[in-house]
Parts: sequence; structure tokens; C-alpha cells
Amino acid sequence: MHILIAEDDEGIARFLERGLAAQGHQSRSAGEGSEAVLVAMDPSVDLMILDLTLPGIDGLEVLARVRAIRPSLPVLVLTARDALIDKVAALDGGADDYLTKPFALDELLARVRALSRRGDQPASSRIQTGDLTLDLMSRRVERDGQSVELSAREFALLQYFMRHPGHVLSREQILAAVWEYDFDPGSNVVDVYIRYLRRKVDRPGAASLIATVRGAGYRFDPPAPASA
Repeated sequence: MHILIAEDDEGIARFLERGLAAQGHQSRSAGEGSEAVLVAMDPSVDLMILDLTLPGIDGLEVLARVRAIRPSLPVLVLTARDALIDKVAALDGGADDYLTKPFALDELLARVRALSRRGDQPASSRIQTGDLTLDLMSRRVERDGQSVELSAREFALLQYFMRHPGHVLSREQILAAVWEYDFDPGSNVVDVYIRYLRRKVDRPGAASLIATVRGAGYRFDPPAPASA
């Protein structure tokens, strides 16, 4: 893959370049916001790693401009900003994933691999894992060819899980991504809606697609491929 590193810290940029090269990726760095936007417009760029604190145009503005032209380009935000409000702003602005500094290179590479798998899907408006399909344009969900009726919030929750297969997602992450600013951190609304979602997408007697990870949150385990 060709990866754009939008990062003004040269030490971090070089570190990322070496780590990505070791995995067979080609990369190019941009240390300023307007340069990052310009490079991201190149169709050869397959993924962008974006710092939010860039000189000139900041990362959120870079994200907005890139999304206006390349709405399906995978974007991984890599930043020292760890406040919930920053995570919410980036995810609402179109970021696909969010990782805070300091970070482990192995985790970053795993997230790049996950985003690259999403980018390989034949239609950016359609997410499919196994026999479960979610269509963003028609707002329809199907499991093994059978329609699944979801509320708007259930649809958003399932979409978030399907975009992060195999990741352990905390309740706080889910609240920030799906409920945005309209939530009480002490609420059990996530648990309630996951119960709703399980009733609709799980198969009777089979393990749930949404596993509870005690003390950590929830993990979406993709279903098996559709039956022949």
C-alpha cells in the first residue's frame, strides 16, 4: 500500500516510515496541513495516518477537506490528544480509527491491516463480514440473505462494530462513536442496545456475534460466510 503520513514530528514520521517499509508498504510524509491535503488527493494514496496537531491547517480541517474529495480513503488518526471530545470530533469528522500517542508500533500496524481490508471491499457504501451485510446507502441489513430490521441507533451501533472486527471496544469508545455528545457516561444504554442488537442479528442457539469481554467492553466476531 501507499500510505501518507501527515505528521510534523520528523522523528515519529521516520519511525513510521521504517515500520511500514518493514511490512512492505511505501510511504510519504507531509509535515504541514495544506501539503497533507494536496498529497491525499493523489489517487495512488491508499491510506492516511493523520496527526491532529499540524502547522497551518490543523488535522480536523485536513480531514474535512480530504473527506470532501475522497470520502472512502481510510484515515487513521494518530495523535497525542486523548480527550474524549477530540476523539468524538475526529470520528464525527470522518476518521476511521483513532490511536493515541505514545503508541505501540505493532498495534498501529494491526490497525493499518484492518483498514486495508476494509478498503478492499468492492463498494465503499457496503460492509460485508461473512453472511452479514450492511448497506449504508439503502440503510438495509441482511444476514444470510434475510432482511434484519434495525432502528437508526441499532444500525449505527452495528456499523461501528462491523468497521472494527476483532477489536475490543470499551463502552466509552462506543458511546463516543455512536451516541456522540448526547449521552451520560454512567448510563447503561450501550448494554441495553447491544441486547437489542443481539436479539436481531444473532442466530438462536449460536454464539453471539458481539462477545462480552469482562472488564473491557465488547468485541465483534464476524460470522461465517454466507451459506451456498
